[in-house]
Amino acid sequence: MTTAVPRTTPRSPSRAPRLVRTLLSAALLAVFAVLGLPGGATPAGAHAVLTGSTPAQGDVVPEAPREVTLVFTESVALSDDSIRVLAPDGERVDTGEPGERPAEDGGDGEGFRYGVELRDGLADGTYTVAWRAVSADSHPIAGGFTFSIGAPSETSVTVSGEEPGGGSAGALYDTARYVAYAGWVLLVGGAVFVLACRPGAARVRPVRRLVVTGWVSLTAATIATLLLRGPYTGSGGLGDVLDPGVIREVLETRQGTALVSRLLLLAAAALLVSILFGAYARQDAAVDATGNATGEDAGDAARERRDLAIGLAVGGAVVSIGLAATWAMAEHASTGIQTEVAIPLDIVHLLAVAVWLGGLAALLVDLWRGPAVPREAVARFSRLALCCVSALVVTGLYQSWRQVGDWSALVSTSYGRLLLLKVGLVVLLVGVARSSRRWTARLVDAAAANKETEREEEEEKQEKGEEARREPESAGHEQASEGTEATESAAVLTPERAAQLARQRDAMETARRRRERDADPVRSGLRRSVLVEAVIAIVVLAVTTLLTGTEPARTAVAADRSGTATTERPSVGAGPISLVTPFDTGGPEGKGSARLDIDPGRSGDNTLHLRLTDPEDRPMDAPEVKVSFTLEERDIGPLTAPLEKVAEGHWTAEGFQLPLSGTWRASVTVRTSDIDQVTERTTFLLP
Repeated sequence: MTTAVPRTTPRSPSRAPRLVRTLLSAALLAVFAVLGLPGGATPAGAHAVLTGSTPAQGDVVPEAPREVTLVFTESVALSDDSIRVLAPDGERVDTGEPGERPAEDGGDGEGFRYGVELRDGLADGTYTVAWRAVSADSHPIAGGFTFSIGAPSETSVTVSGEEPGGGSAGALYDTARYVAYAGWVLLVGGAVFVLACRPGAARVRPVRRLVVTGWVSLTAATIATLLLRGPYTGSGGLGDVLDPGVIREVLETRQGTALVSRLLLLAAAALLVSILFGAYARQDAAVDATGNATGEDAGDAARERRDLAIGLAVGGAVVSIGLAATWAMAEHASTGIQTEVAIPLDIVHLLAVAVWLGGLAALLVDLWRGPAVPREAVARFSRLALCCVSALVVTGLYQSWRQVGDWSALVSTSYGRLLLLKVGLVVLLVGVARSSRRWTARLVDAAAANKETEREEEEEKQEKGEEARREPESAGHEQASEGTEATESAAVLTPERAAQLARQRDAMETARRRRERDADPVRSGLRRSVLVEAVIAIVVLAVTTLLTGTEPARTAVAADRSGTATTERPSVGAGPISLVTPFDTGGPEGKGSARLDIDPGRSGDNTLHLRLTDPEDRPMDAPEVKVSFTLEERDIGPLTAPLEKVAEGHWTAEGFQLPLSGTWRASVTVRTSDIDQVTERTTFLLP
């Protein structure tokens, strides 16, 4: 039963489509703007960080080691070619069987250690270690460094500078991730809206299309992700998409297992969706047909619909939790600290997002394309959305603390800035939702007034009916005669003409109901408010997907502290090199200049001097300083210099190896307090 609407002047029929086009265009522009943010248009960053190695980067060891060991902040997945050790002439000198190693006795037990054995009898010279792996949260990582046996030498080895997860396969893989999240939201949120808020929407064709589109999108994106997983973590090209060997390797990984499990769960979801829009929709229609009747038929119809609803709710809950787990157990929540807490909370977070945003999409479609939505359905969704927002606040705060760590990372990392953007959008979305709740309250008030008007009109009709029954029987005979003539006239109509007239009457009735619906100012205000919510929700979903592919702030900060940096414009030097860089840590007395002297400024052994001075050119002390060097064209570094303090504001390192000539990048990190720190970078030419 729908709510009666007041008779007001209908809106212009062109206004609503214009508003829809305008807001959808704004949503697309906002999504493109989000995709253009730092970290949005580039391959996913390294979610596991290489924190150390044996031999260390740039080490010169007297004898050939038995193996090369790498230490990561998280567990990683390795293949036979994940760690390659190359001699100066480019020949591979490792055994090709990398594996996990126990922590060294008496050493730093933190991190995850992986190693590969080396061949016997290695000659002196500079060796290159090139590694590629997949971090525990499913993102590919890669890098390289050099060490020397006996003494440094020239090397012909070059390591590809292509970012892991890049290329055409990376672009398609990222697109499939966006489609998968959108499909997940529409499938789960739309189905929950039908079951929990508006059972009659099971018979609304646009709502059915929305949910089915969500299932198709999620299924297609999952298959695409499974086929693209191998090229995404490996070659970056599309030639390996249908390679059986590559697919078999993917299926043996945790991510492959999660994708296959998702496909099996989607098969069960297809059965539930078919029941929802089949048997359940028919049973709901039967309940509506007997809504004004009493007796056994009405009771049976209501019981059958209730039993179907309970079965769909239980089965849907199990499938939805399983689908959410395929993300939670293979991405950020599965790595780092407190995974036993993070995984269940991430499942709750994903479900809350889907129910809220997907239900919002279903409500929007129902308001704009379906018949008049009952006020009870809008009120139920409003309460459900409030519960979802509460769950999102709790789980989001925990996830933010877990992935960010400290306040400074919110503004100094791409992950932190995206998180701030998402929080701002969610706050805006909640504000618009409050407007929708006010429209809902007005809708309930208007419905109560309309119900009183309907009662008065019904009483008036009953009085008129009593008067009509007291009229002379002659009037009844005349009406019967007219009815007979109408029947005889209808009898001469052909079946085709009768069907055509029936379709015309249905179309006119549908148009009349739509005009009445659009003439209701309260419902029109609610539709516009929900439309604005949906536009903001699209951008929120895009930012959320970006966050799942962006390097967590904790990891980014750890990488920056170890010397990872971006390139700057090179500066050329000859002979002893002096580099002067101003810095500002942002804290009190945090401004100054750093002068780095490299002597003799050639490949091989060098002596480093780092001097800090304040704006008055006086020596300036700092609790911590760090200098590292990177040669990107050979994928060497960062090489961290072992600085020793010799005087106030003066640190030095003797015998530091810069093994090859080329354009090097120097990164100087200065920390002036517990929270005030900055890293400045400059480049120079080493002959």
